[in-house]
Amino acid sequence: MKPNSADIKRRYNRIAPYFDGMEAVMEGLFFKSWRKRLWGKVNGHHVLEVGVGTGKNFDYYPKDARITGIDFSEKMLSEARRKRDRKQVKVELDLMDVQSLSFADNSFDTVIASFVFCSVPSPIKGLRELYRVCKPGGQVLLLEHVLSSKPMIADAMNLLNPIVVGLVGANINRQTVKNVQACPFSSVRVDEDSSDIIKLIEARK
Repeated sequence: MKPNSADIKRRYNRIAPYFDGMEAVMEGLFFKSWRKRLWGKVNGHHVLEVGVGTGKNFDYYPKDARITGIDFSEKMLSEARRKRDRKQVKVELDLMDVQSLSFADNSFDTVIASFVFCSVPSPIKGLRELYRVCKPGGQVLLLEHVLSSKPMIADAMNLLNPIVVGLVGANINRQTVKNVQACPFSSVRVDEDSSDIIKLIEARK
């Protein structure tokens, strides 16, 4: 039985105080440079960050943008609020599920998320919400880890996936590029420097 939003939310609430520490090594070695590259692609003034988590992207926010950050975990948002206040970051933080956004259609110039859709129970539903709230001509930027294209590695990821989901609520075998392509974006491209497992996806409405 696949975990639902409530199950995953409980897991993220549980690990929220330890989350930054749990990922510190991977953050320093790999994710930090990818986050910088991701946020360097942001266009427009009004930006929505989906799955803001503990605020790991705060250091990369464009200074002249109006940014709203959402997350469905109360405890992760609490960590983000503390970090926002400490770093004096200008961002509005709201409790919200990406599968049911409360924003009007065509609200944001850029919608952005990093390592989020591994944890969304219905990823296509969430991606269609990103499409809906993005302005015509706007962009959706995603940084995601995905299922390897190499059969042996993919088999191992599929085998380990139930354990990882049970521990932290994140799937390591999602095919997010295909999921984005299944949505009605006018164009979808993958950054040329993306690896086999980490993909920077750029979609245009």
